[in-house]
Amino acid sequence: MSTALRLTQQEVDPIGGVAAAPLVLIGSILGAATSIALTAWHWDEVGSVLAAIAGILLVAAAGAVATVSALPSRAPFTVERLWFAVALAVGGAIAEYVSTVGADRYLYDNYGPLVVGILILSLAPFSTWVSLLAAGAVAAAVLAILAVGSSGASALQANAAALVAVNSVAVLALSAAGAAYSATIVRESLAWQREANAIALERDGGVRAGIVRSVQQGRVSVLSREVLPFLAGVMNAERISVADADRARELAEMLRRALKAGIESTWLDDLASSIAAARRIPITVDDPGATAARLRSDQRPPLTALLSWLSSAERSDAIRIRVAAEGSGSIVRVEARVAAAGGSAPARREVERFLAVARAVGVRADLEMARENIRVEFRYDA
Repeated sequence: MSTALRLTQQEVDPIGGVAAAPLVLIGSILGAATSIALTAWHWDEVGSVLAAIAGILLVAAAGAVATVSALPSRAPFTVERLWFAVALAVGGAIAEYVSTVGADRYLYDNYGPLVVGILILSLAPFSTWVSLLAAGAVAAAVLAILAVGSSGASALQANAAALVAVNSVAVLALSAAGAAYSATIVRESLAWQREANAIALERDGGVRAGIVRSVQQGRVSVLSREVLPFLAGVMNAERISVADADRARELAEMLRRALKAGIESTWLDDLASSIAAARRIPITVDDPGATAARLRSDQRPPLTALLSWLSSAERSDAIRIRVAAEGSGSIVRVEARVAAAGGSAPARREVERFLAVARAVGVRADLEMARENIRVEFRYDA
């Protein structure tokens, strides 16, 4: 549970976070429309037109901030963005209170609680359930104070407890719904990932065993094809010539390279080899320091998905991957030559989707596109 306290849907399910971004826009539009409609509904209670307009503008600003902050290109969403958006929405509620102070006959036609609750609910995929509840509780407290302050002018003359309940129930209910959604989706996603990781580890064990066998077979192939016939010839010769000594050094170097390639091979080399064999596209990996091995399991999927996509549907003619260490992190540059006429050349918008997913998990990503080449750069922290 301690891990789930710090996680959001955007972090555990980046693709789901990208898909949820339009929901924030819908919530923002709904909140702004609600503020306009309810202001018009009790326009006869408005004493300050300037304050009423300011309230609507603050609600619209809160929605705009929430929408822009939740864009995939600005991932990851931070708790500071949540508090800023909620503060603007609460500011709109305060402005509405000021606009009707002394003339507010009913509390149920005030848009403050509903607008704040809708905004918090729409940001549920991008916030932890703890931060959602905290924001809802603080906003409800502020709105309750406003309700008590306006009770003197209320025609209902209800007691303070009833006023607080009426003015905070919408915020608390919608915040609780958002928190429940966030907690549930994170818990289910983590459970699914644990199950998938267990399967992947079991499969990885088989892959590693296959790699060991392939390395051994490679050594046997070198021995049987080159070394053993040479040794048989040397054993039957009466004397060893200079040419034989040179050939022996050449074979020793060949065997050493085969062993070194097998030992230093990383998951990225294996991935490139498997994709190249399956898609029949040349993929080269330049990773002299085996830096790719330092990437964590949660950092590898964006790179893997991009390589798989670029190599499919005749999008590229060739792909080159260069990996280099940078301090405690690493840089991975993927350079693809766009396919010739007749292929399905990648579009910037399509590639940006992969970068959005990478940014959602904390990987910095940049894109450069020319007519014939695509260059994507991922920067990973250790």
